[in-house]
Amino acid sequence: MHYFITGTDTDAGKTFVTCLLLDALKRTGRRAAGFKPFCCGDRGDAIRLLQASADGLTLDEINPVWLKVPAAPYVAALMENRKLDLAAIHAAFDALAAKHDTVLIEGAGGWEVPVATGVAVADFAEAFALPVIVIVNNKLGALNHALLTIKNIESRGMKCAGLILNHVRDERDPASISNRAALEAFTKAPVIAEIMHGETEIDWPLD
Repeated sequence: MHYFITGTDTDAGKTFVTCLLLDALKRTGRRAAGFKPFCCGDRGDAIRLLQASADGLTLDEINPVWLKVPAAPYVAALMENRKLDLAAIHAAFDALAAKHDTVLIEGAGGWEVPVATGVAVADFAEAFALPVIVIVNNKLGALNHALLTIKNIESRGMKCAGLILNHVRDERDPASISNRAALEAFTKAPVIAEIMHGETEIDWPLD
């Protein structure tokens, strides 16, 4: 099974959590790979995914589109006068999926970030028809962002496989303590994991 991973905002920790999930998958004996269709700015996230993926892959296989401008893919492509070939990106995913038990596709920014003309991350993800894992930056404001994201996923007929609460900061506040209970009360999407600040290993939460 393959999954699309999105976040409630740019700083939700998608790459960090995706790498932990890849490590967990490998410990179960599965051949797993990360897939970062778009890198905007530096390529550090793609490099981290490559290091966490199964052996034998190249950076370009993990990350087929590298835009140098640190902005949304649509904006970065405009500024670099590049036209993104979304069909080629889907073909790159198919090639990875053919050789791996699980591929985790990491989106760019949040769910509605523009990717190409008339195409947001949500539209791009819908074309893959994969279950979606939502990484929630567990802070004040997370409830609104998470619930809006889940509702949009489900309105498209897609499955939200679950939420992962990521404690980006070490400090705790009432929101970060209560967000899990509130999310469980307001959505049927399960909270499949909660990652505390400083954790470096989790179990694979889906089977």
